[in-house]
Amino acid sequence: MATQALQVVFLDRDTISPETVMRPFSFEHELTVYERTSSEQVAERIANADIVITNKVPVRRAALETATRLKMVAAAATGTDNIDLEACAEKGIVVSNIRGYAVNTVPEHTFALIFALRRSIVAYRESVKAGRWQEARQFCYFDYPIKDLAGSTLGIIGEGSLGQSVAAIGRALGMKVLFAARKNGPKQGSLYTPFEQFLEQSDVITLHCPLNDQTRNLIGDDEFAKMNRKPLLINTARGGLVNDEALVRAMRSGQLGGAGFDVTTPEPPESDHPLMQLLDLPNFILTPHVGWASQEAIQGLVDQLVANIDAFQQGSPRNVVCVRK
Repeated sequence: MATQALQVVFLDRDTISPETVMRPFSFEHELTVYERTSSEQVAERIANADIVITNKVPVRRAALETATRLKMVAAAATGTDNIDLEACAEKGIVVSNIRGYAVNTVPEHTFALIFALRRSIVAYRESVKAGRWQEARQFCYFDYPIKDLAGSTLGIIGEGSLGQSVAAIGRALGMKVLFAARKNGPKQGSLYTPFEQFLEQSDVITLHCPLNDQTRNLIGDDEFAKMNRKPLLINTARGGLVNDEALVRAMRSGQLGGAGFDVTTPEPPESDHPLMQLLDLPNFILTPHVGWASQEAIQGLVDQLVANIDAFQQGSPRNVVCVRK
């Protein structure tokens, strides 16, 4: 008797670069690929699926109620805040995610933003375009601040693989590295700097933690007020970790030396989004969530995605985020 092919549905293939090659799964299957899927289309598109792949499309309880065949949700990302993990656990749906694929690309993007801001690269480029060099009538000019990274203090929120990779680069550049203890949390030992002290002592603060109930609006007006050194603030993690309106106030008032963000909430941001209103500043850089997107990293992500699905089908699921309670 022939084995029935499993129905695999990919909800948002367009979030993966077209150059990336996705090899076939090792089991008999039928793969349905959607370039994009709106929230309203999810329930219909996963109704007969055995396995669903999603990068950013939300898979919520209401859609899961009618997906009676669904056995696995394979996240094509590390973050799973777009998936209703509680509902999946109740229904015995395995959720797997991608791990460790971005240990080079995100730290490199983080330091691209740090270097650009610390040395005012964008500001000087724009001034050259505007004719300032000819106006200066000498070999250089000093309109914007330039500071070395060597000898400065790099503050990292999040001590996972990305935070550790960022720390390694910082140390190689001669920076002192601090890892923040949890905000309002118990003492975590000598490897962690109390949160308020961390804010006071850092010259550069970079975020590498997940977005959840404990980290949402982790940095707001109160935290900016404690940043005595007017640091750079870098966010290549998740929109929502920093209060957007508070960031605008901190940037406009000069409380920050600069900010580089690769993420917003929502994505893409509306034209009147608070971060879009900072683009006139020479010390603010906004990139379109591409810190993860080196060609090497995306190919590694997709290879791992296929391996996760193959492992699940073989009865040995890996990178499991949740299973039946």
